[in-house]
Amino acid sequence: MSDRSALSGARRVVVKIGSSSLTGPDGHLDLDALRALVGVLAARRAAGGQVVLVTSGAVAAGIGPLGLPGRPRDVATMQAAASVGQGLLVARYAEAFGAHGLGVGQILLTAEDTVRRLRYRNAQRSLERLLALGVVPVVNENDAVTTDELRFGDNDRLAALVSHLVRADAMVLLTDVDGLHDGPPSRPGSRRIPYVGSLDEVAGVQVTTRGSAVGTGGMVTKLESVRIATGSGIPVVLTRAANAAAALAGEDVGTFFASTGRRASTRRLWIAHAARAHGQLHLDEGAVRAVLGGRASLLPAGVTSVEGDFEAGDPVELVGPDGHVVARGLVSYGASEIPALLGRSTYQLREELGEGYDREVVHRDDLVLDSRHPGLR
Repeated sequence: MSDRSALSGARRVVVKIGSSSLTGPDGHLDLDALRALVGVLAARRAAGGQVVLVTSGAVAAGIGPLGLPGRPRDVATMQAAASVGQGLLVARYAEAFGAHGLGVGQILLTAEDTVRRLRYRNAQRSLERLLALGVVPVVNENDAVTTDELRFGDNDRLAALVSHLVRADAMVLLTDVDGLHDGPPSRPGSRRIPYVGSLDEVAGVQVTTRGSAVGTGGMVTKLESVRIATGSGIPVVLTRAANAAAALAGEDVGTFFASTGRRASTRRLWIAHAARAHGQLHLDEGAVRAVLGGRASLLPAGVTSVEGDFEAGDPVELVGPDGHVVARGLVSYGASEIPALLGRSTYQLREELGEGYDREVVHRDDLVLDSRHPGLR
């Protein structure tokens, strides 16, 4: 999809709305804004389309009831606010969609849920089943239990990953600014950029790193979300929440980002982008060549050193002798186990340590090459 007019007929759309668009000046949930969004999405459903809603606002919704002066800065208070706010948020969505004869199903995700094979498949299956049953999935990061190491970081990135997970035809990011501008929107003379064929076209545009006082993302995170989505075949519209209906109708609002790549393996995309790496494995030149070849697993003989604290199944970065990240993957051993394996062949490990220590450090099915590596350009 390279033309925004095709959005009007898109079968399945993921819509993400940020905290700033759902929260009033007093820090409480803005019910009028929530109901207005639900009305737009319900109309889309009535027209025969499918919608997945990725919503922020749980922490913001908990600020008022807890009497907090603003968004918490410490993890424990943020988790408490999310716990209080999440129940309030989904209850309001259930009430609003119910007025249109629609049910909702809440899906709370952490990055940990989506890089491990079984949890990933469960998330995918739950979303597909909800859609098949005519229910609107309401997705949010599970802020009540996550720590920094297990966070997606923001719901912009989560929306892009969910879009790929459900094979959406398009993604709409709703925020408090009307699209990408050629400079800071507050600067006089700054103009909206209506169409972006490739993110390379806007590489020099000055963007902010932080959104509102109640949100976690700014334009930087939104462009990262756009990069993930468009690079995997999903076009994106970025606009203000008030333009939701117009955006879904394919009208000229916000910024339309054309898709630039093909759909990749869904799980590989999640391995590449869902969770922060827990450590690094440093490789010799032979291992780098084998991994860049695209068909080889990483064997113990090619690992020269290990950094970080991780367990089997955690995401790690694979780094070449030149310091460039070669790939990312799910490691088969814990950090404490790997030093004893360094530089040794699987035959040696089988003879000396027995079966179970002769497996790959990272299996090729759990390995994703880093497109920024010089060897892939």
